[in-house]
Order: sequence, then structure tokens, then C-alpha cells
Amino acid sequence: MTARFGHAELPEAEERALRAAIRIEWASLAFLAVAITMVFLVMGSSQAMKAAWIEDLLSLAPPIAFLVAVRIIRRPPTAKYPYGFHRAVGVAHLVAGVALLAMGAFLTVDSVSGLITAEHPPIGAVVLFGEPVWLGWLMMGAMALTIPLPIVFGRIKMRLARQLHDKVLYADADMNKADWMTAVGSIVGVAGIGLGFWWADSAAALFIAASILWDGVKNLRAAITDLMDTRATTFDDAKPHPVTGQVDEYLRSLPWAEQVGSRVRDQGHVLHIESFVVPRKGRTPTLRQLTEAREGCVALDWKAQDLVIVLTDALPEAVGGSDRSRESERRS
Repeated sequence: MTARFGHAELPEAEERALRAAIRIEWASLAFLAVAITMVFLVMGSSQAMKAAWIEDLLSLAPPIAFLVAVRIIRRPPTAKYPYGFHRAVGVAHLVAGVALLAMGAFLTVDSVSGLITAEHPPIGAVVLFGEPVWLGWLMMGAMALTIPLPIVFGRIKMRLARQLHDKVLYADADMNKADWMTAVGSIVGVAGIGLGFWWADSAAALFIAASILWDGVKNLRAAITDLMDTRATTFDDAKPHPVTGQVDEYLRSLPWAEQVGSRVRDQGHVLHIESFVVPRKGRTPTLRQLTEAREGCVALDWKAQDLVIVLTDALPEAVGGSDRSRESERRS
């Protein structure tokens, strides 16, 4: 262990991953600043280019949210915040999800309106080096330049998000995928106008808007469920986090444990784990045995450092116990 991450200690590999994530997010912000300026200068009155520009603006939210959250969660727990500040990641995730959803809905309505009213976006010409140049060529060139880096950034962030269990970083990697897909859609839309298909621009904008809207729905749903203490899942919400089963399996292997069940909630990067154990009759563990059991669980995964073991005579219903574990029924 070489550094602290909030109230948890980071292994050396994860510490290096965190530093890499911070560097890649700063690089993303620098790239977006250039891309946003470039697209703004050439977007003209194209609906697809406007949607792409707005998506680039929204793409600033996840990197900024990540960098702010990383600074906040480094603080140690206090009397007012005894669980630490890891939930800052969840709040950042929620803010990013709301922004994506709102802008995706606005652009969807705007694009559908363009199709219904049959808007014919004009794309004029500019004079470069004394020669008139169709602005569409500049639009497509600018969007083509914004494709390679988001692909590279997205792959790196996806790997780091898995290692750090960081859902904001995962959302950002998802946004990078949407960014390069948006650029491709914009090129298709502008090319369509050049070929005489007036509807291509609005259709491309609608495609981009739908992508933003879906990102918003997906991230908002994930952020809300995490804040409501749903069971912990993997960084991409694809399945329950494996540490729950690993902790239960380890505790069941102890000679004094008869029944085991854990409830695990996602605190941001780390997990808060409550493991309920019914000891075997006449084998109540000593304080030393309980301490060793906790240390054994923490050794399974660095995210499991916030773990408590609760001895009980019956498992709660939420972790596989019977209805008899309810307090009112135990008294009857």
C-alpha cells in the first residue's frame, strides 16, 4: 500500500492507474477545447454540425466531474461525513446524466422539427487563398480530425475505469465513443446536403441526438440506482460485483461460521460491506478471530476495506435469511 484514496489505501498499481486517469482527462479537456473551437468556426447553419458542437460541449462534463470528484474524495472521513467523500463520484455521475438527458431531448425535438418543416440548410462558400471553397469541405475536414483521438481516449479510459471501479470514467469512455460516432454522422449529413439530399442533415442530427439521449438515460439510471444503495455492480453495471460472492465464500470457509450473507453498496470507488455471520453452536469467535476474518476479507480486494462483520443468530431476509429474521416476527 503506498497512498490513500479517501479513507481507503490504494495499491501501487491502482495508484498508477489513478495518475494515468488524471493525465488522460486533462488531455481530453485540451483536445475538446481545440475541437469545440474548430467546429464552431465552420459549423455554419448545418443542424448536424450544431448537434455535434453541442455534444462536444457536453463532453466537457465527465472529465471535469472526474477531476473535481478525485480532489474531493481524497479528503479523510470526518465526524460529519463518517463514510468519507466517495459519494462525490455518484453526485458527479448524476450531474453528467441529467445534462446529457436534457440536451439529448432538446436536440431530438429540434431535429424532428427540422424534418417535419422540411428545412433546407444552406451551406455557402468561403474564400481561402483567393479561391472560393465550399464550406461543406471544411466541415467534413474538421469533423474528420476529431475522430482518431476519442477512439484512443475511449479505449484507455475503459481500461482504467475497470481497474479503478470508476463509473464516471466509464461514462466518459462511453461519451468518447459517442463523439467519434457523431463526427461520422456529421460528415454523412453534410455530404448528403452536397449531393442534394436536404433531409440528410436533419437525419444525421437526429441520429446524434438519439445517441446523446440514450447516453443520458443510461447514465442517469445508473447514477440514481447507485445513490439509492442498490446492490453493488461492476463498473459498467453489467452484473453484480464479484466481491460479494468472494467475501461470503471466504467467511463460509472459516470453521466457526455456519451461515453467511453480505450486503454491499457502491460508495463510488470503494464498497461498503456488511457481512452477517451466524456462528456455529458453541463456536462463538474471539475478537482475534474476528479481526483475522476481517483482514482476510480486505485482502481479497482493495475496494473491500470498509467492511464490518456482524454476528447474529439469524441472517437478515435481505441476504438470504428467512422471514423469521424480521424483528416483529422474532418477538411473536
